[in-house]
Amino acid sequence: MESNHAPENAIDLLLASASPRRRELLAQIGLRFRVVVATVDEAVIDGESAEDYVLRLARAKALEVLDREGGDVPVLGADTAVILDGDILCKPRSRSEAKTMLGRLSGRTHEVYSAVAVATGSDRVLDALNVTRVTFARLESEWIASYCATGDPMDKAGAYGVQGRAAERISRIEGSFSGVMGLPLFETSQLLEAVKCYSGSVSVTAGRA
Repeated sequence: MESNHAPENAIDLLLASASPRRRELLAQIGLRFRVVVATVDEAVIDGESAEDYVLRLARAKALEVLDREGGDVPVLGADTAVILDGDILCKPRSRSEAKTMLGRLSGRTHEVYSAVAVATGSDRVLDALNVTRVTFARLESEWIASYCATGDPMDKAGAYGVQGRAAERISRIEGSFSGVMGLPLFETSQLLEAVKCYSGSVSVTAGRA
C-alpha cells in the first residue's frame, strides 16, 4: 500500500509521481511504495516524437528522485501523453484549453503513449512503452462544458480521465486500460520483476515494449 512515511526497508520502491491514479494502480498489484514527487521540466522539445517525449520524461523523473533520495530501493517514473494528428496533448493549462482539446478528440480515434521507467542507479534504467488507441463518440459542446466544469480534465493528459465521467463517451479502447490511466501494469510488472521487487507471474522481457 502507499506510504508517504514508511521506512525504506518496508517498501518495494519509490514512486516519482503525484498522480493518484498511479498510486491506485501500484496498490492494485500489491506493491508497497513511498511517493516522492519528481520536479522535472515537462515541456516538449521541438521536433521530439511522442515516443521519445514520454520515455525521456519517465526516465528523467525516476533519475531525479533517485539522485535526490539515494536509498536502496528502485525508483519508478512514468509519463503519459495523448497524441492526435501528430500533436502531443499534455495537461491543459486552462479550462478553455481543455475544451479545445476535447473538441478535437470528439468523434475521433487517438493514441495514448504511456511510458514507465525503473531506475536502480544513474546508469541503470529500464524502460518500456505502451501505445493504446482510444475512440471517443461525438462530444457535444454542452457535455464538454459540463465535464470541464467538474475540474476533472485539468490534471490529465488530453484533458480526460478514462476512469472517470469521460468513460461514458469512450466507445472503444484497443490496448491497455491501465496505460490510459497513466501506468501500464503489464509493462510495469515486467520491469519491476527484472529488478527483483515484484514477484508476479509475468515472464520478464526488460526494455521497451
